[in-house]
Amino acid sequence: MRAVLTRVSSASVIVDGEVVGAIDCPETGGLLALVGVSREDTAVNTAELEAKIEKMARKIAELRILEGEKSVEEAGAPVLVVSQFTLYGKTAKGRRPSWSDAAPGDAAEPVIEKIIARLLARGVHVETGKFGAMMEVASVNQGPFTVLVET
Repeated sequence: MRAVLTRVSSASVIVDGEVVGAIDCPETGGLLALVGVSREDTAVNTAELEAKIEKMARKIAELRILEGEKSVEEAGAPVLVVSQFTLYGKTAKGRRPSWSDAAPGDAAEPVIEKIIARLLARGVHVETGKFGAMMEVASVNQGPFTVLVET
């Protein structure tokens, strides 16, 4: 599993001309979390997959990357979670990325949903994109500050 976490003052997702998820947090900041799931993630046993899901949710909630070295939980900051299979694009050869390392949608979607559920269970305000849709993602970065998280 892989996530790109960007500290933002606002972020939104539009699908078919309609806002489906948005955060606006100029005082505390928040996170735009682009989350990808690999075939390797979904090929493990259930206990290993659940541990990876828990670790990703914990990292998103607890990493001290907001202003003043606070975490999302400490700051009461929101998170916009957007599924992003392209995080597993391979570009070493040729001019066209290969998506063979990305988990198929029917395997990845439940993983993304479980990460969201774990964040909600921690009391994090979560907004989302729409899995599998063509999304327009907008963000106003703070810093800019972006980190890559892998589990």
